[in-house]
Amino acid sequence: MTFTVAAEMYDRFMGRYGDALGRQLAERAGVRPGMKALDVGAGTGKLTKVLSELLGEENVSAVDPSEPFAESLGERFPAADVRRGAAEELPFEDGSFDVVCAQLVINFLTDPERGTAEMARVAREEGAVAAAVWDYRGEMTMLRTFWEAAGAIDEGGAAARDERTRMLFGEREEIVELWEGAGLRDVEGGEIVVATAYEDFDDLWAPFLAGVGPAGDFTVSLEPDVQAALRDEYHRVLGSPEGPFELSARAWYAVGKK
Repeated sequence: MTFTVAAEMYDRFMGRYGDALGRQLAERAGVRPGMKALDVGAGTGKLTKVLSELLGEENVSAVDPSEPFAESLGERFPAADVRRGAAEELPFEDGSFDVVCAQLVINFLTDPERGTAEMARVAREEGAVAAAVWDYRGEMTMLRTFWEAAGAIDEGGAAARDERTRMLFGEREEIVELWEGAGLRDVEGGEIVVATAYEDFDDLWAPFLAGVGPAGDFTVSLEPDVQAALRDEYHRVLGSPEGPFELSARAWYAVGKK
């Protein structure tokens, strides 16, 4: 998995879904003026931006383990408290935040249970802890169709990275159980559906060649001729789009109280 790429390339890959997803996650978490919020695994700051617009940048903190992402976050949000760090060991005091959110992060933690416990630790009593993960096995169209195409081109190689089978939290019930296991109460789970537009197929394909995430990591591991075959198969599985097109994506979310 590669997340040491330039922030701009991640934004072209997954960040383009982040604004709409972040707005809906913030709504589910009950974010409102007067709160202090933490964005865990903030990446390029899509959710950080949403939280800053709702609460004021000075009331938002963000943390990410990737040096390029943390540096970019500091530049984009100079009034926010931006730190480099991992979810499993958050660099904040107990009970620091009214709401703690993790968008598209849980599946990439080395220890999801510890990371969730840390999110609960830094939340205040009655504070909200929220997260969203992609529906890898169903309606996250970009990734599901990619792995279908990858399996057709290199079944064995794709199986080692396929997010549909390798992600521990790809169903609503799985993330709800993780939240309940952290001692959070009144846990609510559900779906968020967003969409994004592409100028053409190359607009979709280019970030895969930069090695972003498991899908990009798989793509750059291939020989050029196999990469070309994967591109053609991916294009075919998507219905051979020509010109602008749109893809939808479903995420599962969980929100609980400390």
